[in-house]
Amino acid sequence: MSLLEEVVLDLERHSAQEGWDAAPRLYALVRSTELRSAEPDLADQLGLPPDADTLAALEQPALPEQGGIEDALATIAWPDAVEGCALIMERIVLPPGAEDEIPEDEARAAEFAASHPGREDVRMIVGVLRDGARHSALRLRRHDTDDEVLAGPDLVPTIAEALAATFEPDEPGAGA
Repeated sequence: MSLLEEVVLDLERHSAQEGWDAAPRLYALVRSTELRSAEPDLADQLGLPPDADTLAALEQPALPEQGGIEDALATIAWPDAVEGCALIMERIVLPPGAEDEIPEDEARAAEFAASHPGREDVRMIVGVLRDGARHSALRLRRHDTDDEVLAGPDLVPTIAEALAATFEPDEPGAGA
C-alpha cells in the first residue's frame, strides 16, 4: 500500500469515528521526515515515529462557506514542503433520472436533493500528490461500515483534478 493510500484510508477511518454531517476539511500532506527536520516539536506532538517515512496529514483552516469547493480550492497554492493534499467532504447523490426534476434555483435544488427519497449521503476522501498520484475513499451513509468503504485512484476525478490544480504554478499573466 502506498503512503497516499495509507493516509487517505486513515483520514477515512478518523472521519468515520467523528460521524456524519461535518463541514469539508482540507489537509496538507507532508512527509514525516521533512516535518521532523523542520518542526521537531510538532512531529513529536503528532506522535510521528522518528524512523518512519509516512505522510502526515495537517488539517488546514476551514474552507470558506460561500461558493463551491472548487472555487475555494482555486485560491490555494501550497509551499514546496507540502507533498500533497487531501479533502474530506460529504455530498448528496441522487439516482439517475432525478436530474430532470432538479429545480434551477440553487436553494430549491438543495432542498429537493435533501428531501428526495432516493438520495444517498456519501463521504468522500480524495488525496493527491505533486507527482500526480491519486487515491480516494467513499463511504455511503446507508452502508456505514468499514468493510463497505470503496477505495481507488479515480472515484472522484473532478475533485482530484481540483486538488491537483493547487500544485500547478500560476501562469504569468493568467486571468489578466
